[in-house]
Amino acid sequence: MLEMNSVTKTFGTFKALDNLTLTVPQGAVYGLVGPNGAGKSTAIRHLTGVYRPDSGTVQVDGQPVYENPAVKSDIGYIPDEIFFFPSATMEDMRRFYKGLYPRFDEDLYRRLYDIFRLPKNGQIRRFSKGMQKQAAFHLALAIRPKVLILDEPVDGLDPVMRRQVMSLILSDVAEYGTTVLISSHNLRELEDVCDHVGIMDHGKMLLEKSLADMQGTTHKLQIVGGVPEGLEVLHESSSGRLKTLICRGQAWEISTKAAAAKPAYFDVLPLSLEEIFIYELGGADYAVKDILL
Repeated sequence: MLEMNSVTKTFGTFKALDNLTLTVPQGAVYGLVGPNGAGKSTAIRHLTGVYRPDSGTVQVDGQPVYENPAVKSDIGYIPDEIFFFPSATMEDMRRFYKGLYPRFDEDLYRRLYDIFRLPKNGQIRRFSKGMQKQAAFHLALAIRPKVLILDEPVDGLDPVMRRQVMSLILSDVAEYGTTVLISSHNLRELEDVCDHVGIMDHGKMLLEKSLADMQGTTHKLQIVGGVPEGLEVLHESSSGRLKTLICRGQAWEISTKAAAAKPAYFDVLPLSLEEIFIYELGGADYAVKDILL
């Protein structure tokens, strides 16, 4: 489990994190989203023990992360900006990781060559951006991390490799109970893999829930006709004859009430993660936080 409790971090007069609380359950795949400057990368650097909080606590499985090598050795981390030693090859990095991470799995490392197919002795800095990202995944997965923290992980990867990488991550979650936190702007891909989501803005956590909870009790009803009776409508908009209603309730309840009104057309849809993100950050004239809480 990853936990940040009431964490504040300032740089000069700038407050990067403002009493941030974040919880990633054991074995969860957690999507951390927010606009540029929301504080996502700063939060990640606390979770990986790079930064020390000004106040509050940061723990992995109940243990503090900062200046705790034993905890850090269980964390795999792929930052947005990847760093390798200037002249390092994959074999150089393998030896480095093997000495640094007690759980490094040589057999797995060799098997991953069948997937990533990277040159063993070519300088990594001469690889393309996508190949460097593959190298980072190759090494991070081979350490058998208990916790995997990824900042914009599929940036630079082609669609086939994106799917392959996500499949490897989800396989580790299913087989070993790996806890995964992914920070990304690609909300559609997060929606496919994440079971928990946190939305940040201005260093604060605006909303944190399981994706099922977010999408299960509030739905979007598109209907041609009058507004059905008995619905708890939280927001309404129109485009020509088509009305879009944001309604509280289970999908079957909304469908039953909509059908009773005998409209020319209706459909009940879950809110997408993208819609939740946009509405929560003020992209519409209602707040999803008020709808979902």
